[in-house]
Amino acid sequence: MRLIALVESPEHVCCRYRLESFRAHLEASGHTLELRTLPRGLFSRVSLFREIRSSDVVVLQRKLLPRIQLAMLRRYARRIVFDFDDAVWHRDSYDVKGLHSYRRIRRFARTVQSSEVVIAGNSFLAAEAARYSKHTRVMVIPTCVDPSEYPIATHTPRRSPGLNLVWVGSSSTLQGLERIRPILESIGRNVPGSRLKLVCDRFVGFANLPVDPIPWCAATEAREIATADVGIAWMPDDPWSRGKCGLKVLQYHAAGLPVIANPVGVHNEFVMHGENGYTANTPDEWLTAARALADANLRRTLGHAGRAQLEERYSVAAGAKHWVELLHEFADPVAGRRTG
Repeated sequence: MRLIALVESPEHVCCRYRLESFRAHLEASGHTLELRTLPRGLFSRVSLFREIRSSDVVVLQRKLLPRIQLAMLRRYARRIVFDFDDAVWHRDSYDVKGLHSYRRIRRFARTVQSSEVVIAGNSFLAAEAARYSKHTRVMVIPTCVDPSEYPIATHTPRRSPGLNLVWVGSSSTLQGLERIRPILESIGRNVPGSRLKLVCDRFVGFANLPVDPIPWCAATEAREIATADVGIAWMPDDPWSRGKCGLKVLQYHAAGLPVIANPVGVHNEFVMHGENGYTANTPDEWLTAARALADANLRRTLGHAGRAQLEERYSVAAGAKHWVELLHEFADPVAGRRTG
């Protein structure tokens, strides 16, 4: 089948991890994937919508189109699959206007109702889509990572004390790190020799925790993560954050790192307390987890468990299997009815 995906851009993190990463698996199953940047102008969009008539499936990624544009897309597309990995019916956690948006909710509902299939990045997102689904099928395909692209951390005991923490993100999510500044300062004071590696496009400093600023680069990101000891993740406890798909935690696990994260959203699904990392809420819980992970042998055990979980549930191969099965159902409606 021929798939055309309408995306923000082929370089956008959502497109890279939720579509482009599956390309080889789709092609091996006889399908093709074409990524098209959704233009901003109305006339350019209408022109693009007319071009998609030759495709079998149009994947609309994240974008909530105005009513008339969505109707035009529906007119020309044989099948629409809406793929999203954020609570797009809200504004984000740090928006000065607040989370709630009636316009976004209306557009989200219409998008779900106009699609044959909705693919959500986690169960929280899927449950919201199901409220408006009517005859639309809603399924979960997590954001996936290719473990073969990540070297596994060695966790070799060091002569010098301390813990090398790592945080991966962008300037838009760096505010989350600022929110736990007291926690990180406490770790810096109480776990001597600790450092924080920031892999980002902007950097912040701490009084008690030295920072190693690493400009984000696709070619070096995996290696930078794997040379740390522990991955950290934190997000606010709000509806926008509960829709997040936990990419950074999956990256840490792909590199064999244990994780410390607050128990919000998919963190509860990815981080098994005491098995592949620790969930922590209070400053004391974060500090206790950091002190425990100063033990290299414990880090190695928990990190390998995280890698094993990722390979089984959240690898590109696992996610691609769901896509291939869905396209098989499209190609064979009878088989689709049999498999539900």
